[in-house]
Amino acid sequence: MMTFRKTTLFSAALLLATSGMAFAQETAKPEEGTSEGTASQVESQLSLGEDANKDPNLGQPYTLEEIGDWEMRCIKTEAEEDPCQLYQLMDDGEGVPVAEFTMFRLPEGGKAIAGATVVVPLETALPNQLTITVDGGSARRYPFAFCNPVGCYARIGLTAADVAVFKKGSKATITIVPALAPDQKVNLNLSLTGFTAGFEKSSIIQQ
Repeated sequence: MMTFRKTTLFSAALLLATSGMAFAQETAKPEEGTSEGTASQVESQLSLGEDANKDPNLGQPYTLEEIGDWEMRCIKTEAEEDPCQLYQLMDDGEGVPVAEFTMFRLPEGGKAIAGATVVVPLETALPNQLTITVDGGSARRYPFAFCNPVGCYARIGLTAADVAVFKKGSKATITIVPALAPDQKVNLNLSLTGFTAGFEKSSIIQQ
């Protein structure tokens, strides 16, 4: 069974923090023959403070609302309006997370009016790419862009015609192939309930 490895911003920040502490401890050692470290080594251990009035939630993701089977996920910023994207977590039908789908609108003028990021497990066969069908219609194939410890990412562009199909549909099917079982396919259901209303509310993201 393919499983989706989820990592949180908190755990990533904790990893960076602990590695930074270890580095500071290492660099804080005075060189042989000296009683104190250099000024730069000492300064690396000092806090310069931060604005006490700064909102501690800046840069943090949050769910603004749920629209049908979608979440409107936003990032807290200092702007008047936070950037928000449509988000849905797809499971294997038994509640086990397998993939993530995030969609946002794009500025006018290009062939694509929306973009989406699909994250799938690391055990995915990348040469087979990823396919999307809506209500059993014709399939479109998309390549994977890169992988990291979280999973493998496909970054796709959607034309006005693609978005229109999503708006009219009830379910999209995302198909991937397991690397350890290349003769099999994994079909993941992406509910389109609430998509139309959510799409209009999502932010226009400058690329």
